Amino acid sequence: MPDKQEIEVMLPPEVAYNEYARYRALLQAAGLQPGQADFVHLRKRSIDARGRQPLVRLRADIYLDVPPADLFGPWFRFPDVSQARRSVIIVGAGPAGLFAALRAIELGIKPIVLERGKDVRTRRRDLAALNKEHIVNPDSNYCFGEGGAGTYSDGKLYTRSTKRGDVGRILRLLVQHGATPDILVDAHPHIGTNKLPSVVAALRESVLKAGGEVRFDTRVTDLIIEQKRLRGVVTATGEAIEADATILATGHSARDIYELLHRREVLIEAKPFALGVRVEHQQQLIDQAQYRLQDRGQLPAASYALVHQTQWQGKQRGVFSFCMCPGGFIVPAATAQGEVVVNGMSPSRRDSRFANSGIVAAIELEEMDVRQYGPLAGLRLQQEIEQRACLLAGNTQVAPAQRLADFLKGKVSSELLETSYQPGLVPVSMDEVLGQGLAERLRQGFQNFGRKIPGYATNAGQIVGVESRTSSPVRIPRDRDTLEHPTLAGLFPCGEGAGYAGGIVSAAMDGERCAEAVAALVGVS
Repeated sequence: MPDKQEIEVMLPPEVAYNEYARYRALLQAAGLQPGQADFVHLRKRSIDARGRQPLVRLRADIYLDVPPADLFGPWFRFPDVSQARRSVIIVGAGPAGLFAALRAIELGIKPIVLERGKDVRTRRRDLAALNKEHIVNPDSNYCFGEGGAGTYSDGKLYTRSTKRGDVGRILRLLVQHGATPDILVDAHPHIGTNKLPSVVAALRESVLKAGGEVRFDTRVTDLIIEQKRLRGVVTATGEAIEADATILATGHSARDIYELLHRREVLIEAKPFALGVRVEHQQQLIDQAQYRLQDRGQLPAASYALVHQTQWQGKQRGVFSFCMCPGGFIVPAATAQGEVVVNGMSPSRRDSRFANSGIVAAIELEEMDVRQYGPLAGLRLQQEIEQRACLLAGNTQVAPAQRLADFLKGKVSSELLETSYQPGLVPVSMDEVLGQGLAERLRQGFQNFGRKIPGYATNAGQIVGVESRTSSPVRIPRDRDTLEHPTLAGLFPCGEGAGYAGGIVSAAMDGERCAEAVAALVGVS
């Protein structure tokens, strides 16, 4: 092994984010001069804003000799599986589906990826129609299409699900397919909505080059079940496709898949989820509050993470920030006409004037009508609120909104702030959209958050509804060890749509686990 020194330092932002100044500062901390080290490998970068002046914590390895060849690797190679004896159907080309496909290839199994939506390039036209003409294509939108919901809604890669798999492996695969190497270093890595499409397309090309299949505009409408075993699927065109196993990685908004499973008497379960609104502020307000500086300078757009336990009618529920998007935009995330759903995204530079975040409350089973709707109770509650939001806002993709202090006072806003939400906003009482219980919990949360971030809970912010697709309201059960469905052999529920992930990285890791479980089932290792 080459000689190296491990260094950890705290540097001011103007040094930490300047490549040459950072290099000199790291060498100085190691007692070295320029030229005395062969390579400086930055391993971790995070911001510490707790003191009077924000500092950047850096961890680095300083190599006094030539660094190892696999320092940024290992890079991954994918064998040719075009003639493989075993195959797996993968329904959905989001992170769970794409990473399941790549892992299946590594294990010698041919993946057949079926995606109801379009490829990333063609998908853009439908997003433009959604934003400008308020036309919702039920198969191609911010939730459906190549790369799934993450492709055009941010690309945050931070996850706490480190026990589910190798996070570093997922990040290296993303870098190998075009993501910035900064994601291997930053404490809260982020690719950006503008860069994710090319990364997703590169992942697909790796699947195709290895002999796998990726079919777009291919919606699954039925299952081929024989003697309690899933043999394959039927598509909207009537084509029957069979394989040794099926990985179901359809994402949290594929409601027709839940309906299909329920109709075919495949076991599914209602599960808790979270629902609320998006809150939007000027990014400068968040920067000044978080960094305590008038101008953030070289520091990245500031983010926040907030949580509060609320009490209403004797019941405690958490209210928390979700998918915070510094320097970002609010986008329409509906998957059907007659509903309004919002989500957030940020470009790679996070240079929008706006900051937005979901602020959501936990919805437990007792708040759903399980007696009437059974396992689809959470889904029905989502639909009810999304459809009410659409109706009260005028039956387009214009979203209901209320300035934050007005919401706290129960007053409909006479005028709204400038917004990043392209379809537009209309003043509405969010109590009417959300219902009394949910609105009251959010009020308690915002009042608490206003004590933590100066200026947050004032009319300098506004809430936009509704943020309802935080996670799946349905769980598709699976065996803890084999990952196979307990009553339908050959079915492997996977990712966010099945209730086992919550973001790009955790979904990707779950996709890999499911591919490995399929390999164990079919005798491939």
